[in-house]
Amino acid sequence: MRPLPLLAALALCLAPLPLPAEDAAPAAEVLPAISVAPAALHPLEDRIIASGLVGPVEEVQVAPLIEGQPIEALLADVGDTVAEGQVLAVLSKSTLELQRAQVNAAHAAAAATVAQAEAQLVEAEAAAAEAARVADRTAKLREQGSASQAASDTANANAVAATARVTVARQSLEAARAQLALQDAQRANVELQLTRTEVKAPVAGLITARNATLGAIATAAGKPMFVMERDGALELRADLAEADLPRLKLGDRARLTAAGLAEPLEGTVRLIEPAIDPATRLGRARISVDRPGVLLSGMFVEAEITLAAREGLAVPVTAVGMEAGQSTVMRVKDGVVERVVVTTGIRDGGLVEIVSGLHPGDMVVVKAASFVRPGDRITPVPLAAN
Repeated sequence: MRPLPLLAALALCLAPLPLPAEDAAPAAEVLPAISVAPAALHPLEDRIIASGLVGPVEEVQVAPLIEGQPIEALLADVGDTVAEGQVLAVLSKSTLELQRAQVNAAHAAAAATVAQAEAQLVEAEAAAAEAARVADRTAKLREQGSASQAASDTANANAVAATARVTVARQSLEAARAQLALQDAQRANVELQLTRTEVKAPVAGLITARNATLGAIATAAGKPMFVMERDGALELRADLAEADLPRLKLGDRARLTAAGLAEPLEGTVRLIEPAIDPATRLGRARISVDRPGVLLSGMFVEAEITLAAREGLAVPVTAVGMEAGQSTVMRVKDGVVERVVVTTGIRDGGLVEIVSGLHPGDMVVVKAASFVRPGDRITPVPLAAN
């Protein structure tokens, strides 16, 4: 065996290792990659979320205008849409027709009494005129000496008595006329009650309840005969947080959603109740519905009320932080982070409006709470690239 290969291997092991070059370049600085997003214009909406139950704008209770008469017919039922003045029920007229006959008889008697009193007044006035003429003639004869004083006194007394009878006749006529007027009023009252035996709808609308039953005695006490929704108009009585109530104003538009609706409905804030429930600390707004026929009274509906809608400069909501009670964002300029105080406005979904402090195109750190400080150098990574 030859020793030459072994000596060659030993020489390789004992060869000196290469030394590092003294003039090698230093390693490049590695900067942290941070997600950023631009401040850009977006359509924004300031909204309030509320919910509540649907009810009629005006509920009308229909009660009989006369009492004590049995119900003979019911001409309307729940779910019917009726016109103003439409007959809903008919009450019995038999008792009132008897009263009308009695009043008509009394009216005829009073009219006869008036005619008799008028005749008596005419007779009394004629007698008084004749007595006055006799008194005048007697007075002239007394002046000529052709009549005695006694005859003159008698003629004057007869004239005075005849005048008194005229006064009595006139008073009797006034009393008879007053009695006739009373009978006229009683007859008109009976006729009015007869017309009220037809229970009519005071307004146009939808009947939502019927408590009347055939044969029952009509009375205004207790439950009404019918309950109506005036003109079928419905509204949402939406409950909302105490802090949101002052932000509302009349005319604000709302989008209504409910179970079973194929698409949202539109509505308008028509009334803001000026009180807060002390138990729940909730306020209430009444929202009229543009298409009330789609909803039913008593339905639970959610409302998204739009307070303002505009295009504004916005950034992700996570980019805004708080520093000493002020809203701030971390703006990235030439790869360097700086803190900027901003004024915020509408918050819409994942965006927040920047009213002042930024310009369109400014890049901000998406998460303001990330580990960056003013003056840090970073590698900005646009959010869309993530």
